[in-house]
Amino acid sequence: MAAELLSIHPLNPEPRKISKVVEILQNGGVIIYPTDTIYGIGCDLMNKRAVERLCQIENIKPQKMNLSFICNDLSHISEYVKRIDTPAFKILKKLLPGPFTFIFESNSNVPKILGVNKKTVGIRIPHHAIPVEIVKLLGNPLITSSIKDDDLIKEYTTDPDEIYEDFKNKVDLVISGGQGGNVPSTIVDFSSGEPVLVRQGLGDFTH
Repeated sequence: MAAELLSIHPLNPEPRKISKVVEILQNGGVIIYPTDTIYGIGCDLMNKRAVERLCQIENIKPQKMNLSFICNDLSHISEYVKRIDTPAFKILKKLLPGPFTFIFESNSNVPKILGVNKKTVGIRIPHHAIPVEIVKLLGNPLITSSIKDDDLIKEYTTDPDEIYEDFKNKVDLVISGGQGGNVPSTIVDFSSGEPVLVRQGLGDFTH
């Protein structure tokens, strides 16, 4: 059965529609949704079966997954990260929500949840109402990966209708929340203590 294409207002997401998305996630669904950078594909972090499906769709082995967690605020992050020292916390407070993925050493919750021993975890709090409202209502982070296009010239697909055509038989729901960007998040790695810029994306990282 083909996935549903659901339009949600990017600035004022309709609560009824967010509830519908959360219900799909709670039932092990995999969804595609907009962020403040590119469209992402994700599922409920706490649903092992859904995480396995996500890995299959993205064609990655669970041990190899470098997936990020989408959280809705900074307090949420501490449940998955070993420690955030004061300088790092100040940087996060200044730059989040925003187009950044921050990599930290994971705490013991992460392998328990994912069933694989992941030393690090990527954390995102996007500046976009749709994923933030989904996570808030779901009560768990979304585990997420970015939507890439097979056509290398346009590496990240920006049109939700095109994304729907590509993924309608692989996922349960595609959210149309306007045109996506084609520049991914800036990745900063804090796992060694000092921030290391891994990928320059949309976010301007100066600290």
